[in-house]
Amino acid sequence: MSKIKLLIIDDSALVRQVLTKIFSSDPEIDIVGTASDPYVAARKMKEIKPDVITLDIEMPRMDGITFLQRLMAQYPIPVVVISTLTVEEADTALMALEAGAVEVISKPKINTKEALEESTIKLCAAVKTAYYARVERKRVISKPKRSTHSESTTTPQKRRNDIIRTTDKVVAIGASTGGVKAIKEILQQFPVDCPGVVIVQHMPKLFTKQFAFRLDNECEVSVKEAEDGESILKGHVLIAPGNLHLTVKRSGAKYIVQLLDAPLVNRHRPSVDVLFQSVAQSVGKNAIGVILTGMGSDGAKGILDMKVAGAFTIAQDEQSSVVYGMPKEAVKLNAIDKILNLNQIAPEVIRKANQV
Repeated sequence: MSKIKLLIIDDSALVRQVLTKIFSSDPEIDIVGTASDPYVAARKMKEIKPDVITLDIEMPRMDGITFLQRLMAQYPIPVVVISTLTVEEADTALMALEAGAVEVISKPKINTKEALEESTIKLCAAVKTAYYARVERKRVISKPKRSTHSESTTTPQKRRNDIIRTTDKVVAIGASTGGVKAIKEILQQFPVDCPGVVIVQHMPKLFTKQFAFRLDNECEVSVKEAEDGESILKGHVLIAPGNLHLTVKRSGAKYIVQLLDAPLVNRHRPSVDVLFQSVAQSVGKNAIGVILTGMGSDGAKGILDMKVAGAFTIAQDEQSSVVYGMPKEAVKLNAIDKILNLNQIAPEVIRKANQV
């Protein structure tokens, strides 16, 4: 296997140096160049033709989002955004994912040996995942005008007041690489009276809250980051917070979520397997499981448990997946009732949810 040709783009010379050292430690990655800004990167790309790019968001002369949009319109290539993961940058990083970035990951921590080793593992894994990702040409579109604070709070509140009741059906969704866009497409098709939904998307801390906020403004259903002990309600979507596992428990006549600061499962926290296994135990045949695009096998065993417990299970197909890893592993285990294109998943979920 030939090495993955990597181009590093960051305005900080120190960060470029650290990233070069980190990626050089992996025998499967070949750093073919570094660039201090998108203009330098564009010139180098004509000569070196990288397989993957790592990209900083905040840069001089041209911001990372603009560069990413132009790149995806002209020369689609897997991009890993490396961010400081601050609250301020969370929204911008999510915009990068919507613009075509494959992954968002934190800048390396070098304060301790253990932190550096952990960052090295995560960064190298992100680049390898990106290498296998399916990226498509995107048309450059102008950024939509953001809602004002009053607009972003009144509409969701109106929806919440319409439907405050428990539901017997629960939809559990798990995703990783490419899941941000896939989840958005599914939720935008859900009606306000859809079953309660719980989601694990592999995403860093701070990002999940902003991800939920953006979805809440763009979907008919209400979307929020889950809180410990919160009820699963019809027309509501709860997203697992970054760095916490989410499980579903039965509490009397209703279902609630429980957040756990427990060890990593399949190298993830939150883990899709942890969610699916809890749904299998607590909800059984009244659940619908959906496993979406992502690298690795997290969720495969859990959705098998759901099927064995009587739940209806769906996997995203290879054609519409950015990375056909998690769904593929679930299919291998014979854990899936239906394999569907992304645009077919929401209608099928609603159809099954409406069956008596």
